[in-house]
Formats: sequence, C-alpha cells, structure tokens
Amino acid sequence: MMLQYGDLAKLKTKKIVFEDVIAVRDSVSLEHLKELSSKRRVIEDSINQTSFITEAIAREMSGGSTSRWEQERLRLEHYLPLLENFISHADTVSINSQIAWWISQLKIQWSSVLSSSSFFNLTGPKFFQVDNLRFELVMTLFLYGAILRERALEFLPADLKQSAFIFREAAGVFHYLAHEVLPSLHPAISAERPPEATISVNSAMSLICLAEAQAVYIRKAEETGNTGFGVLAKLHHGVAELLSEAIGALNSGIGEYKAIASRFLEFMSSCKALHDLRSQTYFAKGLKNDGQVGVAIGVLCNALISVKRKLPGEDSWKTVFTKEIENSEDTLRKFEYENEFVWHEKIPSGDELPLPQGNKIVKIEPYQPKKWERELVFKI
Repeated sequence: MMLQYGDLAKLKTKKIVFEDVIAVRDSVSLEHLKELSSKRRVIEDSINQTSFITEAIAREMSGGSTSRWEQERLRLEHYLPLLENFISHADTVSINSQIAWWISQLKIQWSSVLSSSSFFNLTGPKFFQVDNLRFELVMTLFLYGAILRERALEFLPADLKQSAFIFREAAGVFHYLAHEVLPSLHPAISAERPPEATISVNSAMSLICLAEAQAVYIRKAEETGNTGFGVLAKLHHGVAELLSEAIGALNSGIGEYKAIASRFLEFMSSCKALHDLRSQTYFAKGLKNDGQVGVAIGVLCNALISVKRKLPGEDSWKTVFTKEIENSEDTLRKFEYENEFVWHEKIPSGDELPLPQGNKIVKIEPYQPKKWERELVFKI
C-alpha cells in the first residue's frame, strides 16, 4: 500500500476573459480569443466548483468517461494548446508596452496548495497574482500534472501497468515545467509567487511521481511472486533514493520559497521511511535465506528502531505504517525464534550491518506540448 497525498489538484483560480482585455484587429482573432476564454471557463467552473453541468453532460463531453480526473484531464488538454498559441503570438510583440498593460489587466490569479499560508486563511484561499502569461501556463501545467497523479491512483489496483505509465506522464509534466518553462519565467518576475511556480518544487514533484511509478511496478512484482528478496530490496531502496533526491531538490530551493506546507514535507519523509523499512525487511529475508540469520536480525532490529521514530501524524498514513511495522516485527520474531533454537548466531549492530543497494528502473514519459495554430492580430 502507498501513502497518498491528493491535495495537489485542489488549486483555485480567478476568472479571466481574454477578449474583454486584449484588443484585436479582426473578427477571426476575436473568435479565437473567445474560444480561449471558453476553454478556460470550463476549467474555472470545474476546479472552483461553480459548474452547473450535470454528470451526464460531463460524461458526454468527455467521450463517455465517468472518471472525474479523466474529464479534468481532457478539459486541460483542450485549453493548453490554445494557451501555448496565444503566448507564442504575444511573444512576437512582447516589446510593445500595450501588450504588457493588457496582460496586467488580465489579473492572472491562482491559489496554492503547497504554501503554508494557504491553510490558515479563514476567508478562503490566498491568491497570488503574477502579471506574466507564463505564470498562467505554469499553474495550468502544474494542475495538469496533479490531475495525472490522481488519474494514476484511480487505476490502482486494477491496472498497475497503466497506473505506473500515468505516474511517469505526470513526472514528465513536472520535469518540463522545471527545465523548460520556469527558467524563462524566473528572471522575468520578482513578485511573490506560489511554491507551485518554482523550479525546486517541480523538480521534487517529478521525482515523487517517478518514485510512485516505481512503487507501482514493485507492487506488480510482489503480486506475481517471481521476484527474489534481493531484487525487491533494491527496488524499494530505489524508491527511497528517489524520494531523498526529491527532498534534496526541495531544500535546494529554500531561497525560492520558504513557506512550504508541513503536511507535504511530512508526506515525502514518511514515504521515504516506509520504503526504507520495506527495503530493509526484504534485505533481511534475503540475508536469512543466505544463512546469515544473525545479520538479518540485526538489520531488522535497526530498521524497526529507525522507522518508529518517524511515525507520521496523519491517521491514514499512520495506519499504513503500523501495518508495515507489524509485518516486519512478525518476521523478526520468526528469525529470533529460529536463531535461538537452531543457529545461535551472534547479532551484529551499528556499523557492522550491511546496507541494501538501490535500483531505479523508471524514467519520465516526456511531455510534448501541443499548440493549435490560431492567427491572432493584435490592435497595437
């Protein structure tokens, strides 16, 4: 069982009507702006929970899908290519001060799900306004990646292969944000921004999604029962290494944004601790099979002491931890009983204990942005 953090898709945004602010020279350009606004309005209504569309209509609009997250995914995939097209046209005349003024009048505003301040605002979510079209692209893509994560979870446990693939897709979206979109945005704006619009957070999110994808592959391997303890130990340790890299990426950007929600930080550290324990448990089973019962006992004792110091506060996560600890303790009791009556091996501790090696087998599914060509002629 995986720990789950589903708040990432709970972003909110304020209404934007492009044609009310941007002046164009012809009716064709005006219709394209209206199309852009229309596609965004569907997303606004959905994430702000102001939509009056019935479930039947939503299902019909999404080609028959009953999944809320698949419907959200399709809405974003209809909006993003139009947004990319709009940005490319705006870039061609970006030196014009009129364009800059129009963009400021759009008042692009998004809330945050990762800012610690977002959880203490009794009047509603705090909105961040950044007068840059790429801020709109960043937040929309972050929402897209978050929705892909939710969609990946929907496939568990029925279709593990599809779930892992979509986690890798989400990793690709966050990687694209961190390496292609945000570097150009960072020097262009100095205003306060949400953590979702920082390189460090998106780098961390890409690694988290990869860790989740590998966890799904491990689950499939565990279900088949054909994978040895040593391999499973390496794979779980690989997940822990990916999460350690994610924590490092987040810490590297502490100057970008300091107020990250503590629950998100606990999620990362808890996931890492959980997979560390699973890795050590499989590692101990492999050592025992190789006749190193004393070493196996030492490894398990050390792992259990460590993980019990890292119990998360959230009940659903704590339940997963408790079950995992009980399983490992049961394994330890069996090893100790056998050692007491059969092997009588010395139990090493501390620096004498071996460590499992990690193996990372997942890669991102690269995000390929689409742009639907629409001619826009601005009145400047």
